Amino acid sequence: MNRPIAYDRRREIARRRLPRELFDFIDGGSFDEQSLRLNREAVAEIRLRQRVLNDVGSIDTATTLFGERLALPMVLAPIGMGGIVSHRKEFAAARAAIDCGVPMCLSTMSIASVGDLVAAGTPPDWFQLYMMRDRGFIEALLAQARAAGVKVLVLTVDLPVPGIRYKSNLSGQRSLVDRLHLMTDGLSHPRWLFGDYLRGGPYLFGNLAPAVPEARRLDDFWRWIAASGDPTVNWSDIAWIRQRWPGKLVLKGVLDVEDAAMAADHGADGLIVSNHGGRQLDSSPSPIEELPRIVDAIGGAMPVLVDGGIRSGIDLLKALASGAAACLVGRPWVYALASARQGAVQQLIDQFQAELKTAMALTGVTDIQNITRQLLVPR
Repeated sequence: MNRPIAYDRRREIARRRLPRELFDFIDGGSFDEQSLRLNREAVAEIRLRQRVLNDVGSIDTATTLFGERLALPMVLAPIGMGGIVSHRKEFAAARAAIDCGVPMCLSTMSIASVGDLVAAGTPPDWFQLYMMRDRGFIEALLAQARAAGVKVLVLTVDLPVPGIRYKSNLSGQRSLVDRLHLMTDGLSHPRWLFGDYLRGGPYLFGNLAPAVPEARRLDDFWRWIAASGDPTVNWSDIAWIRQRWPGKLVLKGVLDVEDAAMAADHGADGLIVSNHGGRQLDSSPSPIEELPRIVDAIGGAMPVLVDGGIRSGIDLLKALASGAAACLVGRPWVYALASARQGAVQQLIDQFQAELKTAMALTGVTDIQNITRQLLVPR
């Protein structure tokens, strides 16, 4: 592995390289960003028991999740517009995930489509779905995902309406997708403008192209998205998806014990405890705080994953010890992709695995199955 890079350093590289409005769109949260800050603070406050004189000569980070063997319990989280930070779009992240033996969950709002990744030889194992008013389009999208070999469908359920993101609005999110505005802001970031944006275009929402065939730029899609969001989505829609999706169905955005029980009752195969990276309901609790309660309520009925505030392999161990079957990692892989260094996303995954191995050794465990709450220092 190359010299490790801390999360804050990757974030700073991305901040300097990207136009401000684009960086703020990725980096920011909703309202006063209380939940965004709490996500990180809650993970940082967890303490691990250091154990000694255990044979840790051989450590295995592999696990099995939804019937698939993973090199480590980590998933590249779905990030809308994540591919706009690099001329490599989402392709480099997809390749890194395959090479490192972990899933990448492609977003409905990705720049590269499911079909694009299949054509490039990097088909996604997981796909994230937003429900739209046009159910015919959703059916077609599910059919495309099935044909591409997607094994796990992640339905995002915490976005009946978009959260108010003041930071992004102040830095120009409303014109974020305007090409002229981006290029003007990009003039102060020439490496991104000439090395990525102009080199890698056109930038479109690839998965949405069949629904908006006349679209020529991103703001053409945004108008359709604004008109297509469906705030009426409810538990009955889970059955509708189930009829059309034979693979694993995971609900992302569950943050309450009662909702977790409802998910189990409606036949979900897994849950992702998440507050949308602090981008929806501000003042919501952090996922890592709610994780143990939800795991206890589910009682082993399905795998429970966690998303939010995971920045290192040590954080992975904290989440696993708190009951998670695996963790989703979002902003870190986008910042790595934005660094414009070849192999940066693969280096990120390798670094998480090396940090996880070290943390496991120092807590006296040698395989993922032996990570329990006994590793945590009681609060």
